Amino acid sequence: MIERFQLLRNVGQFNSVSEGAHLPLTRLNLIYAENGRGKTTLATILKSLSTGDSAAVMERRRLGSNNPPHIIIALAGQSDAIFQNGSWSFTEPDVVVFDDAFVAANVCSGMAIETAHKQNLHELILGAQGVLLNAALQKHVVAVEEHNRALRQKSDAIPAGARGPLTVDRFCGLALDPDIDAKLETARRNLAAAKSADAVRSRAEFLALSLPAFDMDAIDTLLARTLPDLEADAAARVRDHLRRLGKGGEAWVGEGMGRVASVSADRTGEVCPFCAQDLAGSLLIGHYQAYFSEAYNALKRAITHVGQGINTTHGGDAPAAFERSVRVASENREFWKTFTDIPAVEVDTAAIARDWSAAREAVLTVLRAKAAAPLEAMSLSTEARTAIDRHHEHREAISMLSNTLLARNDAIGVVREKASGANVATLSSDLEKLTAVKARHETATAVLCDDYLSEKASKAKTEKQRTAARAALDQYRKDIFPAYETAINDYLARFNAGFRLGSVTSVNNRGGSSATYNVLINNVEVALTGDGGPSFKNTLSAGDRNTLALAFFFASLNQDARLANKLVVIDDPMTSLDEHRRLTTIQEMQRLYDRVSQMVVLSHSKPFLCSIWESADKATRSAMRIARDGRGSKLATWDIRQDSVTQHDRRHQLVRHYIRTGDDANEREVAAALRPILEAFMRVAHPERFPPGSLLGPFIDVCRQRHGRADEVLSPGDTAELRALLDYANRFHHDSNPAWETAVVNDQELLDFATRTLNFAR
Repeated sequence: MIERFQLLRNVGQFNSVSEGAHLPLTRLNLIYAENGRGKTTLATILKSLSTGDSAAVMERRRLGSNNPPHIIIALAGQSDAIFQNGSWSFTEPDVVVFDDAFVAANVCSGMAIETAHKQNLHELILGAQGVLLNAALQKHVVAVEEHNRALRQKSDAIPAGARGPLTVDRFCGLALDPDIDAKLETARRNLAAAKSADAVRSRAEFLALSLPAFDMDAIDTLLARTLPDLEADAAARVRDHLRRLGKGGEAWVGEGMGRVASVSADRTGEVCPFCAQDLAGSLLIGHYQAYFSEAYNALKRAITHVGQGINTTHGGDAPAAFERSVRVASENREFWKTFTDIPAVEVDTAAIARDWSAAREAVLTVLRAKAAAPLEAMSLSTEARTAIDRHHEHREAISMLSNTLLARNDAIGVVREKASGANVATLSSDLEKLTAVKARHETATAVLCDDYLSEKASKAKTEKQRTAARAALDQYRKDIFPAYETAINDYLARFNAGFRLGSVTSVNNRGGSSATYNVLINNVEVALTGDGGPSFKNTLSAGDRNTLALAFFFASLNQDARLANKLVVIDDPMTSLDEHRRLTTIQEMQRLYDRVSQMVVLSHSKPFLCSIWESADKATRSAMRIARDGRGSKLATWDIRQDSVTQHDRRHQLVRHYIRTGDDANEREVAAALRPILEAFMRVAHPERFPPGSLLGPFIDVCRQRHGRADEVLSPGDTAELRALLDYANRFHHDSNPAWETAVVNDQELLDFATRTLNFAR
């Protein structure tokens, strides 16, 4: 409850007003002011105290003032509410204000009803509890919008190239696959094979790779072979002799030995094929026969055979063929590795060729030496064996590689089989999905997706809360809107309005919730807006619109559970109201006054305020006025009783006071008051004969004419008395006595006529 306006400084018409500190407020407070003196400023201050809207006060900063508004309002049982430095020390939400701003916010702006009016009216209908429910809903609605904005930002942060054709939701929802790399590689190979199906079908599989071995046991055995039955001494003499024969000597002698039998066929003994001499006595011939025996020749043939075999197996085209097979294997590997796992073909053919050649030449060298001296036991040198070992190491490595490559031929067969019946589109889609799974769980992208999913989960939670808040609000609205419609129409009936409201309902829209309704005139629905036809703006007068606003205001207070704690401020409710609604407005305000904590009524109409004053409890009413103070305004006491008394009452009081006291200070005013007292009496006593504007002279003539008749107005005695009283009173009026201002007033005469006038007017 407000106790006083302690200070009003630098706001509206109030420069530095502290007189309010001496004007206590009661439960009912009537404040009179002429237009432009500061009523609306006071109403705005009280509304700002309720809402905390500092802009409403700041925009009323006093013109020409160098300092901002400073306001102090004393509240019962609380510290003072102070507006300073652009804000209130605290707010008092139990203050509710009806003023032009209420109409403009909740009903219409001029003749137009806009979206904001419907939204504000929606909150007004809902009341405090409904506003809390609606605020909770709107909080969740705003939060969902914030989530949507955040989701768009976080969605845009996820690279489009990473998610491919997938939506952000599907992409971020891809589960982690620990085998993704293997599956991805398989998918790539399957797709590549499908795209190259013809090449896959015609490409050869791997063939075996190999290097020939050196048969070391055979070589060692051959090199160690000799002819045990050939004496070494004889063999030495033969070789010595053959050396003396020169190049080709051994072959020449060997051929000759082969001809001994043929030339000796018809002889008793063997003869020389050259000279036909008897060979029986030659010692050398026996050695020749042993040297050029079949065993000897077989040994030489073996040496030659082995040498030729090595040349065939390890020489000639063999190295080039091996190198070619390795090249083919490498090319096959390059082809097939796209479709399946193929080991690398890393073969240093140059090194192999070098070591292979070295081993071959080492063996052939010793075989040549053996061929030159077949009967001499020989062996491979350490260098030769080392070269052969290196070759055999290469051979083992090639064998292992060959086995590995041959083992992949089964996989190649599977690739061929799949490629022959594969669907490229399906495989492409599978690869895209697997690629997306891989990209989804890359470190940088995973962070972005997790952030997006977290925001999405938060949004889902908020949407659930929004749904629950909407359900609670909808249920509340189902209960409150019908009751509000009934209350509105009840007030409109009391205000004698020629219209009612129909279909007062709530609707949800993107901007929140709003109220909608129809105006019913003669049971015909009139839309709030319309093009050319009947509508709110062309069917309701300014008085109707203000009446509707008052009905909205009173109906909303009916729904307020804290109505008993409310301080109700009503600023000029009679603005634009028709006169026939004045009494009902006062009656409704009286009913409301009994149900609230405090009421403040501001108006520029003294009769309106006086009517309220007369019917109010004398113990709880007070009145003040906003008066001019130089170029500004101030708060002052208002003797409302003086303004409540009519001019007729003042005249009666003046005459009675004169009769009672004999005070001669106002004799002329008393004399001038007698005729208006008589005229006022006649208008009440004979309204049909003495309407407003009538004169007593002609009225007396009518009375005389009707003496003794059925329609007699006054008796002859009363008529004569009225004539006498009028004749005296006319002496003090300008229209009946040009010298009225100088007419002599006799105290005894005036006392007589004053007493007779009051007696007659009873």
